[in-house]
Amino acid sequence: MFWQLVKGALLRQRNRFILIALTVALGVSLASAMLNVVFDVGDKVNQELKAYGANITVVPKNAALLKDVYGLSGNETHKDYLNESELGKLKTIFWTNNIVAFAPLLEGNLTLADGSQVPAIGTWFEHTMNLPTGESFITGEKEMKSWWQIDGNYPIEGQNEVLVGKKLAQSKNIKVGDTVKYNGGNLKVSGIVSGGGDEDNSILTDLSVMQTVMNLPGKIDSIDVSAITTPENDLARKAAANPDLLSQQEREIWYCTAYVSAIAYQIEEVIDNSSARPVRQIAESEGKILDKTQLLMLLITFLSLLSAALGVSNLVSANIMERSQELGLLKAIGANDFSVILLILTEIFISGCIGGIFGYFAGLGLAQVIGMTVFESGITNNLIVIPVVCVLMLLVLLFGSLPAIRMLLSLQPAEVLHGR
Repeated sequence: MFWQLVKGALLRQRNRFILIALTVALGVSLASAMLNVVFDVGDKVNQELKAYGANITVVPKNAALLKDVYGLSGNETHKDYLNESELGKLKTIFWTNNIVAFAPLLEGNLTLADGSQVPAIGTWFEHTMNLPTGESFITGEKEMKSWWQIDGNYPIEGQNEVLVGKKLAQSKNIKVGDTVKYNGGNLKVSGIVSGGGDEDNSILTDLSVMQTVMNLPGKIDSIDVSAITTPENDLARKAAANPDLLSQQEREIWYCTAYVSAIAYQIEEVIDNSSARPVRQIAESEGKILDKTQLLMLLITFLSLLSAALGVSNLVSANIMERSQELGLLKAIGANDFSVILLILTEIFISGCIGGIFGYFAGLGLAQVIGMTVFESGITNNLIVIPVVCVLMLLVLLFGSLPAIRMLLSLQPAEVLHGR
C-alpha cells in the first residue's frame, strides 16, 4: 500500500518532482565538479607556479654557512663548488617525480675583445640528461624561466651560442646574430633576453664555456631546482627549523610528504657537501595561493548546495499545500504523523537521488571543462567525491524538507477536509 501511494504521487505530481530532481541535479553537478577540482587543484596550481622559477636553491655547504653566519655573499667569498656529475642524483630522491626541472649555474666574467669585463653565467638552456635510472630527462632554463622574453632563439647546446641581457646588449650595441669576441674565442648571439633579474646585465653561455673560461671543469656554483610541493604546515615549519627535533613518527610523516623542506633535505642527502634552501617567498606564496583557491572552491560548493536546498524547500512546500486534502484524508483514516512524513520524504528522496545521479555525471563533465579551460589539462575523477556528494545530497534534501515537515505536523485533518 505504501509503495502504491508513493508511485501514485510521483506520477500525479511528476512535473513538480521533475523540478525537484533538476534542482538537486544542478546543485550536485556544481558540487561534484568543485570537489573534484579541489582534490586535484593542488598539483595543477603547483604545476602552473613551477613555470615561474625555482623554489629550491642548492649551494656548497660552506658558502651557505658563510652567508648565514656572516651575511656574506657566496660569490664574493667561497671557493667551494658542487660537482656537475652529481646533478643526476636529483632525480633519485624519494620525491623524484616532483622535481620538474633544474639548472646548474656557474657565474664569472668574460673579457671581451675591447678589454672590458662583463658578467657571465654558464648554465643549461635545454639539456638532455641520462639519469642513473636509465631514463632521459630534458631540463634547463627553458623549462624553468617561462617569463623570460627572448628576442631571437634559445642557444643550441654545443654551438657556442649565447643569450645577451637586454641592458647589456643596449650598452654594447649588440644585436641578434652578432658575434661576441672574448679572450677564449667567438660566441654567436642567438637571442636577447629580458627577465628582470641579473640576466639583463649578463651574457648567458653554455655551462661548458664558463667552465673552460674559469678553468673549472665539471664544477658549478649552484643549482636552481623547481619542485612540486605541498603547502607547509606547523610540522613542516618545525622540521625546517631543525629536523632533529622531530619524533620518529613526525619525521616519517614529514619525510614522506612533499613539503619543500623535505625535498630540500633529501637533496642534501644525495648531493655531496651541499646545502639546499627553499626560496621562502615562493614556497609560502604557493601555499597561500593554493589555500585560497581551495577555499574559493569550497565556498562555491556550499553556496550551490544552499541554493539547491532552498529550491527544494520551495518546491516541496508548494507540493504539500497542493496535496493538503489528500494528506489530511490519510491522517483522518488513521495514518500518524510519522507515516505521512515518511511518505513525503520517500517521494522527495527518490526524485532527489535520480537528480543526484544525473548531477554527479554532469559534474564530472563540468570538472573537465574547468580543467581544460583554466589549467589546459584534465581533472582526475576522485572516487572519494562520490560518498561526499551522497552525504551532501542527503543533507540538502533533509534541509529542504524541514519546512514541509513542519507543515505536515501542524496539518489538521478536520480543517483541510472542510476547505479551511
